[in-house]
Amino acid sequence: MDNQPNRPNVLLITCDQWRGDCLSAAGHPVVKTPNVDALAAEGVLFRRHYGGAAPCSPARACLYTGLYQMNNRVCRNGTPLDARHGNIALSARAAGYDPTLFGYTDVSLDPRQLAAEDPRLRSYEGVLPGFTVRQSLPEHQKQWLSWLRAQGIDTGAGSPDIHRPASGQAERDVTNAPPVYSKDQTPTAFLAGEFIRWLGEQEKGAPWFAHISFISPHPPFVVPEPYNTMYDPADGPAFKRAASAQIEAESHPYLAYDLARQRRAKFVPGIEGKVPDWSEENFRRIRAIYYGMISEADAQLGRIWRAVKSAGAWDDTVIVLTSDHAEMMGDHFMLGKGGFFDASYHVPLVIRDPRGRAAAGSSVDHFTEAVDIFPTLLDLIGATPLRHLDGRSLAPWIDGKQPQTWRDAAHWEFDFRTIAEGDAERHFGIDSRSCNLAVIRTADSKYVHFGGGLPPLLFDLSKDRDELNNVADDPAYLPLRLQFAERLLAWRAAHLDQALALAELTQDGVVGYVVGTAGQ
Repeated sequence: MDNQPNRPNVLLITCDQWRGDCLSAAGHPVVKTPNVDALAAEGVLFRRHYGGAAPCSPARACLYTGLYQMNNRVCRNGTPLDARHGNIALSARAAGYDPTLFGYTDVSLDPRQLAAEDPRLRSYEGVLPGFTVRQSLPEHQKQWLSWLRAQGIDTGAGSPDIHRPASGQAERDVTNAPPVYSKDQTPTAFLAGEFIRWLGEQEKGAPWFAHISFISPHPPFVVPEPYNTMYDPADGPAFKRAASAQIEAESHPYLAYDLARQRRAKFVPGIEGKVPDWSEENFRRIRAIYYGMISEADAQLGRIWRAVKSAGAWDDTVIVLTSDHAEMMGDHFMLGKGGFFDASYHVPLVIRDPRGRAAAGSSVDHFTEAVDIFPTLLDLIGATPLRHLDGRSLAPWIDGKQPQTWRDAAHWEFDFRTIAEGDAERHFGIDSRSCNLAVIRTADSKYVHFGGGLPPLLFDLSKDRDELNNVADDPAYLPLRLQFAERLLAWRAAHLDQALALAELTQDGVVGYVVGTAGQ
């Protein structure tokens, strides 16, 4: 950024499992997100922003380290993050901030740095090194449940059962009945309140760095009044899917495996059966609830905007709003995230820098990726660039300028190994190293390469926006398939670990770039 004043405050917000198309600022026909829209009106909306991996731990590893999965090697929830990697929190700390966390980062810590009996080795919900934890909120949500109990709410069901509708529900059908807690008592409201309380403790003129990691709109899919009835299940775009789940399953061996593993109870506690067997009506009911959860999160974001303004910090605060990964939400008869479809990886990104007024209200249609967040924040706080990162700074866009060169495709990876149980390995008859896929997605085409001998996929998005017709074996598309396979190979070659590859030892000593510890 040009003419940077003193270091700004930084507010990094992630809302878990938020689809990139579910913003009214992005033109969604149903979902209303007035507070995200207000942020976009003062910042930049990145319309083609994609997460780098799924589920939570791999996705966040890309976001926090600025490295693709091929380099950070966080393959699944529970895969340790190598301690040698730098990250957003460590760099912010080296720049003079005390990066403070509200929520969770889902980082499995490097076991080589811990004693064998350290309890942190029994959970993938560790804290990214460098963060000071002000308010933790892991999956058990005990801190939030304690807060609810103090307000007289019966929390005996624990989590996730407290998220079941208070009135009960049919065995197989979805209901929009609200839970026992109110709109002012959601986990989102809890974390927003904790941040606002902390904000009131900050000294005037002392730059701060906060990361709020909201779980909403992540399942279980339930939301209090009035959000539970805000959207009509009849409204919304058509689902992107084949005529039946069986046809989807027959289209690729991985899809058959994934669809068979989708369980309803993971998304709506108390309902048995498989997700693909749900009726169109039930999918639409769930989607209406999901939309309501987005609006509930948006309302709490508005509460945060007002608090930052009341604290006199609005004109000094960089705000980054994004998600780790997205949500299938009925597309291809699926819920959740993973695999290769756009619906799992296209996520929101809005960046508002009060110094970048020339770009206020603009949008970017070029492809951007989760790995771009870390170098962008380094740029915005005036920290030293890190040349080994896979991402690129978005600061030129935020400053109202267009970079001379930019990528013309998005890339992501998905690793479906199951080290502890070995399910995928047994199912496909391949080893853990081969349970992976990589995607290159341009404006008009999408190529998916699988390990383990599984067949590739190629979609002509100019004719097939819903990703239903695999043309990888169509002779007319073989030249395009080869071109994309070569592009994917070139992409991997260009982004292999650069920690020492950008340096050379000479008679005059080290020439080039060497990754040091944070701050060096």
